[in-house]
Formats: sequence, C-alpha cells, structure tokens
Amino acid sequence: MESQETSAKSVDEAVEIALQSLGAKLSEVEIVILSEGRAGILGLGAEDARVRVTKLEIRRSRMSADFPPRPPVISYAPSAHTADRAAAHISTGMDVTDASKTGQEVLEALLDYLGVEAEVVETKPMQASSTDAQDAVSFDVRGPDLGILIGRKGQTLASLQYMTNLIVNKKSGSQTAVTVDVEGYKARRYESLRNLAMRMGDRVRTSGQTVTLEPMSAAERRIIHMALQDFQDITTQSVGEGESRKVSIILKRR
Repeated sequence: MESQETSAKSVDEAVEIALQSLGAKLSEVEIVILSEGRAGILGLGAEDARVRVTKLEIRRSRMSADFPPRPPVISYAPSAHTADRAAAHISTGMDVTDASKTGQEVLEALLDYLGVEAEVVETKPMQASSTDAQDAVSFDVRGPDLGILIGRKGQTLASLQYMTNLIVNKKSGSQTAVTVDVEGYKARRYESLRNLAMRMGDRVRTSGQTVTLEPMSAAERRIIHMALQDFQDITTQSVGEGESRKVSIILKRR
C-alpha cells in the first residue's frame, strides 16, 4: 500500500498535504498521527505535527454509490506529548499508593478524555505480560464497538497502554507495569500465539528444520520465547530489523 509521511503546522494541514500527494480522498486512507505538534512560546519550542497517511485498497461494487463513504481510519502513535496533555485532565489527588487503583483511575480518565464510553475491569495479569509478574497490573476495557481502541494490528491499543503506563509512573513515581486489553483481544492473541509456538516447536523437533514465524511486535515475540523456553532440544531467537523482526525456532544440534 502506498504511504506518505508529512509534517505541517497542524494535523489537518499535514493530512491535506498527504492526501494531495497520494491523490486520495479522506475516506480512502488510514491516518496515523505521529505527533500533534505544539505552538511553543513566542515561537520558541514550536514543533510541527507529523502524520503517516496510507492509501487503502478499497474494493468497490456496483452498489457502493448507494452507501455513504466510510470514515477515515485514524490512530495515534505513542507520544509522550499526547500523554502529557491527557495527564493534565487527570486529578492530581488520586491515591498513588495503590498501583491498581491509580492505574484504573488513569485509564478511565484517558477513555473519558478520548470520548469513549466503556467499563474498566481489573483482570489477572497474563504470563509474559511483564518482566516482573509481581509488579504487573492488568485491565480489560469492555463495552460496545471498541474496535477503534484496538486499531490496525493492535497499534492503537499499544498506544493506549503506553500512555497509561507513562502517566501512572509519572504520578506514582513507581515503575509498575500496567497491561491494557480491550474486550479480551490480547488474551485471545496470547493463547493463539502460545498454541502456535507449541505446534511449530513440535514441527521443528520432528523435522529438524528451522521454522521462522511472521513478523511480530516485541511483546508477541516474547510470548513465543517464553512458551518454548523449557524445551531442552530447541531454542528461539529474534531475527530481522524493525517491523520485519520475527522469531526463528531452531533445533539444538548435539
């Protein structure tokens, strides 16, 4: 898919520049807001907004003219500046001695800031969700039509979790790892990846051939590594760079 990254004084202006470059309409693209920018003070510290606009492959039918155009797909890349702005809307009087309570209050305030009506429920942390299981706090956001909080390949959900952790740690002064899920999306993905790891591990043990999985995020690669760490005759390693990084499952040679 064709993609264009642009910057301008505002998000709207940057999107418009990208649309003109791609020759696309707003309803035909996915928009990732990399930075909302900031005005600065007396011109100092000003920062342009940056967006990545990707032209989607849209299949049209004879009846497509009878339906209104689809809304654009918009998500936010993780941004410390965005988290700072959201944090300003959160009460500073929260109880920071309880990481669970603080995390829930922050997440609820973020959802309110984003205009999303949903319930935040504390859940049992998944294995491999944190480097220190004792410090892990986990929440599931539940409600109707929450796909917008997940985003493409879970990118928006990753941003929401990033901002939640950033604000909780700033307000509490702790390093507690907060895991955020939406309607059990991560839990289902976790089980799917564990099952995949076991199946591919058995295949490597049987065939002796290395198996390399599809590109995954760091968190998903960690699930594969953890699932197979107790197998004495196989090992795993991450290969590739950036978004193309993936896990190889390898038979140990004796």
